[in-house]
Amino acid sequence: CLPNIVIMAPSDELELMNMIQTAYGIDDMPSVVRYPRGTGYGIEKLNSLFNYKLDEMPEKGKAVEIGKGRIIREGRSKAKTQVAVLSIGTRLGQALEAANTLEESDPDLGVTVADARFMKPLDIDLLRKLAKENSVLLTVEEGSIGGFGDHVLHFLAGDGALDNGTLKVRPMVLPDAFIETAA
Repeated sequence: CLPNIVIMAPSDELELMNMIQTAYGIDDMPSVVRYPRGTGYGIEKLNSLFNYKLDEMPEKGKAVEIGKGRIIREGRSKAKTQVAVLSIGTRLGQALEAANTLEESDPDLGVTVADARFMKPLDIDLLRKLAKENSVLLTVEEGSIGGFGDHVLHFLAGDGALDNGTLKVRPMVLPDAFIETAA
């Protein structure tokens, strides 16, 4: 609930470099980069999964426009049911794989996948586009209740996108509970 803060969540190592460069250029407000843990995808997987065209990783990131997400994959335009998956952070790879599997298994389904990139400020143009063009909107994140999906729902409700009952919104989050991991 901090006002005038930029919160970014990269989907992969290239986006991490870009967001670090973006944060470096911000000098008039606080900014946060929620960086992914573990190892990156590597060039081959980045190129195949995200359609990058990299010969090698760049030495330096390129700043991205603050508050602007991106559509990574367009769903089939002639499909009977249009679904949008709006991911933030490192779940984007799994969202793309799920979209491909869903479209392969159901010819009446078109699945668009978007990378929000920013939790604050939200890309309201992207949200409006996804709400207008799809009958189902899924938000996918690594957070729990009270996170990105709630910000999206709050915006959509305030913007009137849920008023006519044609858009179904489902946030996918971790449960609001402690999760034990194997040691």
